[in-house]
Amino acid sequence: MSLLGVAKLLVGTPVHPVGADGRMALSDHLRELRARLLKAALAVVVAFAIALFFYDFLLHLVLDPYLEAQKALPDGATEATTSGAAGGFLLYLKLCGLAALVGSSPVWLYQIWAFILPGLHRNEKKWTAIFAVIAGPLFFVGIVLGYVTLPKGLEILIGLNPDELTNLVEFNEYLTFFSRTLLGFGIAFEIPVFVVLLNFAGVVKGKTLGAHRPWIIVGSFIFAAVMTPSGDPFTMSFMAVPMVVLFLISEVIARFNDRRRGKKTINAGLSPDEASPLP
Repeated sequence: MSLLGVAKLLVGTPVHPVGADGRMALSDHLRELRARLLKAALAVVVAFAIALFFYDFLLHLVLDPYLEAQKALPDGATEATTSGAAGGFLLYLKLCGLAALVGSSPVWLYQIWAFILPGLHRNEKKWTAIFAVIAGPLFFVGIVLGYVTLPKGLEILIGLNPDELTNLVEFNEYLTFFSRTLLGFGIAFEIPVFVVLLNFAGVVKGKTLGAHRPWIIVGSFIFAAVMTPSGDPFTMSFMAVPMVVLFLISEVIARFNDRRRGKKTINAGLSPDEASPLP
């Protein structure tokens, strides 16, 4: 084997990416998967190292919603703490690790996409690229909304604590709560995108969405009530109302796509000089 081939094996690049029949050998698939996993892991490690230098900024970014909620509560009603001798150190690692995963997400998401892309047809590549462009901004819009509404939710939750007791908020648990809330908002904004994706795949029809519209709206509010830990109507509505609006938009897109697909079916097999039948 040549030196180039040995180098390709070491980094994980396929030695013979595409065979004569247009396919790739399983061993080359595994090498490519290993290469992309290594690149994704390296991106996370580099992002983690960078996050260590911005720890104070990240800490205030996560802590600000809690401090804002604390201002609306009586003095001494709540206090943020860490527990254990290694509590501060674990918080340091956990916060920087979370920031590294989020910050390096464009890299590792691209590696996943690049690994799947060669197996898709040209039309599938086009539509999945469009959905990827739409899904990314929607996810971050959901996260921003979650961050904006989080102080109100915290205020309501901590406000349920009896006046005679001080609420000690363990910061590691708060960080988990913070992450789950923002992730819930981000996922909620992705659901309509997947509805359109299922419609383009022929699984869901626009008429079916319209027939079940009332139940989907109710389900959106139930989903929002479950995913927002505070359970207050303010935070729940901030998640549910945009979900309903995005669903209505996805229904319109699905109906338009069904109509377009129906016209293609009706006109299939006709010559250019032959009139298509009336719908």
